Amino acid sequence: MHDERHTVVERELELGLVLSPERSIPVPARLMYRTDDPYAVHVTFHIGSDSPVHWTFARELLVEGVFRPCGEGDVRVWPTKADGRSLVCMALTSPDGDALVEAPAAAVSAWLERTLRVVPPGTEKDRLGLDKGLSDLLAMAHGEGTGPDEAWGPQEFPEAGA
Repeated sequence: MHDERHTVVERELELGLVLSPERSIPVPARLMYRTDDPYAVHVTFHIGSDSPVHWTFARELLVEGVFRPCGEGDVRVWPTKADGRSLVCMALTSPDGDALVEAPAAAVSAWLERTLRVVPPGTEKDRLGLDKGLSDLLAMAHGEGTGPDEAWGPQEFPEAGA
């Protein structure tokens, strides 16, 4: 059943923007999950400019990336350890440039668990309201004695070769 109310699960945290194998700089970021966009996670990086950088990718990719390397193309995610800390790495590629960021695995995992409690895996499609939208569309097309000809006017097709 589609609920018109939407839940947002957010987490502010500090990520490390990797500049070289020996050096990274802290970057404030916000993880956001919205039940009205149930397949996606949104990450906003506040890099000290007027406009933050936004990335959106599959929640499933981040969930899997906490445990094993995954993804191809623009977003790749994998777990790692550095200096005794468990991290989740995200390699992000865009026409504007590439970035490698590291996030504390415990914080990401705790946030992901909250999103999975709000919308369990496999129930995302129930949040989209597609069945209701399709029912409404079909009712408009076929309801109240209005067939396609009445709803959109008579069909006109040119004669072949005309």
